[in-house]
Amino acid sequence: MNATSATDPFRAEPSAAQRVMGALPAEALFVVSSLAQNLGSATAVRLFDEVSPQVVAWGRVAIAGGLLLALSRGRWGGWTREQRWLLAAFGVVTVMMNVTFYFAIERLPLGKGLAIEFIGPVAVAAARTRTRRNAVALALAVTGVAILSGVELDNEPIGIALILIASCGWAGHLVLGSRLAQFGRGPETLGIGLTIGAVALTPWALIDVGPVIGDGSLLARCALVGLFSSVIGYSIDQHVLRRVSVRRFAVLLALIPVLALAIGIAVLDQVPTRIDAVGVALVIAAVATQDRS
Repeated sequence: MNATSATDPFRAEPSAAQRVMGALPAEALFVVSSLAQNLGSATAVRLFDEVSPQVVAWGRVAIAGGLLLALSRGRWGGWTREQRWLLAAFGVVTVMMNVTFYFAIERLPLGKGLAIEFIGPVAVAAARTRTRRNAVALALAVTGVAILSGVELDNEPIGIALILIASCGWAGHLVLGSRLAQFGRGPETLGIGLTIGAVALTPWALIDVGPVIGDGSLLARCALVGLFSSVIGYSIDQHVLRRVSVRRFAVLLALIPVLALAIGIAVLDQVPTRIDAVGVALVIAAVATQDRS
C-alpha cells in the first residue's frame, strides 16, 4: 500500500493543534518554531558546564523521540522499505547535525554559530531558485549571514569546522524532512526518525552519561532541550514543509540566526555589535523580498 495515498489508513487525521496551525501564516508559525529551537539551544549551552555535548544531543533526540512516539498512539506501521530507509537517514543526519552543532556552540556565540550554520539551507534554497526575485532574496540572506558570522578562522578553527559540518547536516535534514512531511503522517514520523538517531548515538553518549543518571535537575533540563528544539520546533517545521516549497522554507530559516541573536542577548549575555545589527537587517530583508507564489 502506498503510504502517501489519500485512502491510506496510516495517514493521521488533523489534530486540533494542526487545524490551528493550518489557519496561521507560515511566517508566524516559523517564528514560534525558531523561538522554541533557540530557547532549546540556549538551554543546551547552559548545560555544557555539567554535561558533554553528545549527551545533551542524545538526551534531546531520545526524549523527544519517545514523547512523539507516545503521542502517535501506536501508529508506527505501514511504512514501505524505501520510506524506512528515509526515516533512518533522517534520524542519523539529524543527530549528526545536533551533535556537531552543540560542540560548535560550546566554542562560538549562539547567534553567530547559527548564522554560519545557515549556509547549508542557503545552498538548498539556491539550488532551487528559479526567479530573479528569489535570487535577490538569497543574495541578501547570504550577505547578512556572512556579516553575522563575524568569526575569524584563526580565532576558532575547530568551532568553524564543526559548524560547517553541522551546516551540511542541516541541508540534509531539510531535504530529507521535506520528503517525510509529504507522507502526511502524524508525530510518529519524527518520533521514529529521532529514535533511530538516538540509538545510533547511544554508544558514544554512554561514555559520559554518568552525571545525568540519577540527577533529576539535569534530566529535566535535557527534557526541556528536547521539548523546545525537537518536539515543538521540528513538529512545526514538518507542518510548514507540507504547505510551502523547500526553497521558501530554506529562506524562512534565515529567521533562526536573527532570533538566536535576541536569545543570546536575553539569556546568555552575548551582546551583538553594530555590524551584527546590519546583518540582522539584511536577513529580515531577504525574508521580506522572497517570492511567495
